[in-house]
Amino acid sequence: MPFDFQKAPRDSVGHHPNTDPHRTAQPQHAGPEQCFPVCENTQVVKARSHSPCSLHPSPLRSKPSPSSPGSLSPHGRDISQCKRTTVSTLTAVLTMEMKQPVMMNREDEGEHEKEQESQENGRLVADSVAEKGQKSCSGPGQVSNGYPSTSPQSPRDGAGAGADKGNTPGAFKTLVVQQTSLDPPRETWSKKMDFLLSVIGYAVDLGNVWRFPYICYQNGGGAFLLPYLLMAVFGGVPLFYMELALGQFHRSGCISIWKHICPIFKGIGFAICIIALYIAFYYNTIMAWALYYLLSSFRATLPWTTCTNQWNTPNCTHYLSTDLNVSWTNNSISPAEEFYIRQVLQVHLSPGLHQLGWVSWQLALCLLFIFTIVYFSIWKGVKTSGKVVWVTATFPYLVLLILLIRGATLPGAWRGVVFYLKPDWSKLLTTTVWLDAAAQIFFSLGPGFGVLLAFASYNPFHNNCYKDALVTSSVNCLTSFLSGFVIFTVLGYMAEMRQQRVETVAKDAGPSLLFIIYAEAIANMPAATFFAIIFFLMIIMLGLDSTFAGLEGVITAMLDEFPHLLARRREWFVLGLVCVCYLGALSTLTYGGAFVVKLFEEYATGPAVITVVFLEVIAVSWFYGTTRFCNDVQLMLGFAPGLFWRVCWVAICPCFLLFIIGSFLAFPPEVKLFDYLYPFWTTVLGYCIGVSSFICVPSYMVYHLVTTKGTFKQRLLKSITPEASGSSGPQRDTIVITNAV
Repeated sequence: MPFDFQKAPRDSVGHHPNTDPHRTAQPQHAGPEQCFPVCENTQVVKARSHSPCSLHPSPLRSKPSPSSPGSLSPHGRDISQCKRTTVSTLTAVLTMEMKQPVMMNREDEGEHEKEQESQENGRLVADSVAEKGQKSCSGPGQVSNGYPSTSPQSPRDGAGAGADKGNTPGAFKTLVVQQTSLDPPRETWSKKMDFLLSVIGYAVDLGNVWRFPYICYQNGGGAFLLPYLLMAVFGGVPLFYMELALGQFHRSGCISIWKHICPIFKGIGFAICIIALYIAFYYNTIMAWALYYLLSSFRATLPWTTCTNQWNTPNCTHYLSTDLNVSWTNNSISPAEEFYIRQVLQVHLSPGLHQLGWVSWQLALCLLFIFTIVYFSIWKGVKTSGKVVWVTATFPYLVLLILLIRGATLPGAWRGVVFYLKPDWSKLLTTTVWLDAAAQIFFSLGPGFGVLLAFASYNPFHNNCYKDALVTSSVNCLTSFLSGFVIFTVLGYMAEMRQQRVETVAKDAGPSLLFIIYAEAIANMPAATFFAIIFFLMIIMLGLDSTFAGLEGVITAMLDEFPHLLARRREWFVLGLVCVCYLGALSTLTYGGAFVVKLFEEYATGPAVITVVFLEVIAVSWFYGTTRFCNDVQLMLGFAPGLFWRVCWVAICPCFLLFIIGSFLAFPPEVKLFDYLYPFWTTVLGYCIGVSSFICVPSYMVYHLVTTKGTFKQRLLKSITPEASGSSGPQRDTIVITNAV
């Protein structure tokens, strides 16, 4: 009988008609290695890639193959508990389904014998291939990619073999030819908590400890919590949820994922990787400073408590509440400030960015040790980093709790808490408060850095990423709020000790708040050595989590984009990436390295990543389509996002990001560090560094349009049309053969 070959049509969600949607759609998203039942009417034929599959239909007298779990093969085995077959060449599996029962006339006895012989040969081939596979296939409680499923795979599940008893032999059949991939199965998290701790460790970083408390009291204290929560609900959390869902559904890094969303925006992925490198250049230097402090803490008297060291100046004033003969003046400098500026950073040896000076060998060794820890934590993938975060993500909370209890017992702690939470409602009428709230929640949750896409891509396909987004974002916001109490109880103690106002003591922001004010407060506590050790250990671990995540985003993106080149060389690629980051960070280890860190922080990453995320939201919501994206989420989770999430993705989030971008362009920040005011040429340099990453987006758009074949209209249409999720070429095409007898 003739066979009618045609490509399988897809509905709006991407399913094939007349087939179970989970058996056709899910394996494409879930992983390259797919599993098919080997049963009576299923014949396995070896076929080479890019060549037509050899078709050997079963004879008409054979029983129709079951199409749901629970049916038995002729050997008495449940076909849902079949063997997974992976052979050296592509394997085409012909699955027979009943389409329309009709009466058939039989041929003569000679033809009947040929059919029996063909049937026997088909069984032999199927059995031989089934014996080769030793991996267990998905059962009734699993989908075909091996992941657990909480719901039946299809509406027909549960019908059992009895549903097929009505299928009469000799009917029209539908043959589905699906070719498996030779790619190795995608790595997954060992436990669900590995993923949650990794995301929490990434979101909760140094900014939660030093930036949020400073921004909070600067913008009205308790009144700042209102715009902060509003920006989190309508801007930060929807973006966080969107990235987790995208990464989990498409199971790709931030580069290769765009061919499934909107191919012309693929430059966003390359821009994200460059931004991640810039962050690695300066962010790890802060951990090197903390390591220097940690090593200096292993002594009975902390070095930043005295003014008799070689780096001290005549203005050094060691002031305690018990020193009645010492007074604090405007020219006084604490020993903690001089230790930070003159011993750790050695900024006094550099006049500015135009003359950075030599590299500090102490900080170079500290940074080398930090990158060594980073390498051996991520070189094997999420299997190793997922175990490390059990320490690096939980230890900071233990330290914060200890410091909170200790700070609450200090004299004057209540003054700091009142200053932290006392609301100033008049500041809500200023634009600066809302801008700071939007920027804080955005950089705290961290969408747009490729990390959430990478982490979620290692999740099981049916993982509840919606609940994960709500839990992790809530933990992040609560940690920021808790850190405010930890910081301001100590600031109130410092104000009481110096007999000054809290706002005078809290004039420092950023790293200075930790390395000067808090370090000095710890030095004046009983058991100062113990508290110094655990405090700087906490800072290092907060930074390590974010570094693990940032580099894993780059690694996942590159390995997914160039799998044949890098998949088997992950350890070497990670080593090369870490070496590049270390060499790029050498400029931050010079005497003027603190000026470079500030330049990168203000210009190189902030505006660029906000613009990238804005384009990402536009591509997903307007080009890929909110309806299609919600259908993808429903396929994963069993329910679609509600109206609130749709409105946020389509309208509120783009406006939220445009507000931040517009405010930054309209009111560029005045960058100043210590007594050094950044000249105009440094501002131009900072913008050039920021544009160097964002330029990847328009550059790739031009490249894609030029290299695509066809007329300009055809090129443009193809550039905004997503490919089928999980398909990577002809090797994963699905062919439906209809009207086969």
